[in-house]
Amino acid sequence: MRGTAIERYEGTDISLEESSVCIVDTTGTIVQEVKIASEPEALVRYFAELQLSVSRIGLEAGPLSHWLHAGLVAAGRDVVLLETRHVKAALSAMTVKTDRKDARGIAHLLRMGW
Repeated sequence: MRGTAIERYEGTDISLEESSVCIVDTTGTIVQEVKIASEPEALVRYFAELQLSVSRIGLEAGPLSHWLHAGLVAAGRDVVLLETRHVKAALSAMTVKTDRKDARGIAHLLRMGW
């Protein structure tokens, strides 16, 4: 496919000290998963050093998410805050919840246009 850019979507499950990050492409393939300090500077640095373009970043709304959102937006990133109850409802089919799986789920929600 000539001229077709690959879009990638990132989901972050935020915890107090470390956040789980997952990047998926348009086909749903997991491109990268990492743990990063839950600080705006750490996330901004991660995306600046990433060798891939990311179309949109998704954060589940919570106590730290507004702080992280502001830092990423100030760095020029396209960031979406997802309502907690919507994310919970969308991911409720998962039998085992982990930070890693939540980050994957958030990335897939963005990929599907939520």
